[in-house]
Amino acid sequence: MSLLTHLLACLLGMGSWVSINGLWVELPLVVPQVPEGWYLPSYLSVLIQTANVGPLVVTLVHRFRPGALNEAAVIYVIISVGTVASFLLGFLWKETVVVAGAPRSLALLALTFFLAAVDCTSSVTFLPFMMRLKPHFLTTYYIGEGVSGLLPALVALMQGVGVVRCINATQPKDGLSNSSVTFDLQAQYQPAHFSAEAFFFFLSAMMLVCLVAFVLLNHHPAVARQHPSSGRTTGAEQKPHKDRKCVEQRPMMSPCGPDGQKRRSGFGSGVYGCLEVVFIFGVLAWVNALTNTVLPSVQSYSCMPYGNRAYHLSASLAAVSNPLACFVALFLPLRSLLLMGALTVLGSAVGAYIMAMAAFSPCPLLVHVSSGSVLIVLAWVVCVLTLSYVKVMIGVILRDEGHSALVWCGAVVQLGSLLGAVTMFPLVSVYGFFSSGDPCSTTCP
Repeated sequence: MSLLTHLLACLLGMGSWVSINGLWVELPLVVPQVPEGWYLPSYLSVLIQTANVGPLVVTLVHRFRPGALNEAAVIYVIISVGTVASFLLGFLWKETVVVAGAPRSLALLALTFFLAAVDCTSSVTFLPFMMRLKPHFLTTYYIGEGVSGLLPALVALMQGVGVVRCINATQPKDGLSNSSVTFDLQAQYQPAHFSAEAFFFFLSAMMLVCLVAFVLLNHHPAVARQHPSSGRTTGAEQKPHKDRKCVEQRPMMSPCGPDGQKRRSGFGSGVYGCLEVVFIFGVLAWVNALTNTVLPSVQSYSCMPYGNRAYHLSASLAAVSNPLACFVALFLPLRSLLLMGALTVLGSAVGAYIMAMAAFSPCPLLVHVSSGSVLIVLAWVVCVLTLSYVKVMIGVILRDEGHSALVWCGAVVQLGSLLGAVTMFPLVSVYGFFSSGDPCSTTCP
């Protein structure tokens, strides 16, 4: 019956970010029908980062009043709010209200804030909840978290979001006569196979599935047998839980130890020194800043100059790479800090190449050569694959360090995402540092 627990853990992870990920992939259909136009993504970025007030409150409660927060109750509330908000979005996303003399999508923005609060708070509640299960189920949870980005992307692909057809556009040159014309290719977006309303109802159904999965994780007898305290355990399994009461009931920075003595560091079980703790959390913040905000904000700039096919391949394969990395980590849960650092350097170097191509847009390197398209798609796959594996490695490490370590893990994930968004928002939306490429025609020297 451990397969059932794996499935439920995966479905719980899927519900962590499925709403916001789904909203982002649906933007090409939403933007043309709302008064904010293409300023909407900028507004949504600000709302999502504002919603970090949720994880901030949860983290502060865990820090100053350990054990006072009922995580199960909080998770029930946030999943229910996410389900209702996604459902209401299907009815209200096009509704406008006049604010300061101009129409605004007030319902869309308000419901997005609630969805963002749900997803951000999941980072500091779902992970600590996974402490109730055996360690290998945490990797399954990360697979589900990867699916939360993959599944909406696949549904949007079936819906036909962002599919472009290049058509010939013949126009009189300088408006003089029909005998003097210019021939050009223009991008024409194809109509979707089903509506945005249906897509939002699908997101609501996914949140409902997550809610059912959480209920079963709490109450199904087969899941209870997968708790660390149930069944027979080996000596290696008993050691991490020897001082579970101390680890789980005190803040992560507590000096509590198995014999009442102060450990060489106040982090979790005391296995890691202070510099190692700083390294782990520094890498966690850096990796999440790259994968959650920095690189996604320039994906279209880095890929679109190479053509619509390169853009869709990079988006689709990158979405697949996330759960694939988690699946690999299920069988190879390595804890080497040296390997973590090497993979972070590799993923960051590939990410720097992606950023450089975005900065050179609409004329990046090898823009008119097929190898350029292959390189940019491969770069996205390698970058997401390596950095996603690093995130799982850190999750596995912190899982062994106790409940409070996973709370701080979620908090640092959101902090890294916030810093990435604060950095990229002015570059993309205020100063216009990046220029879009035309998927049908790009004139470069």
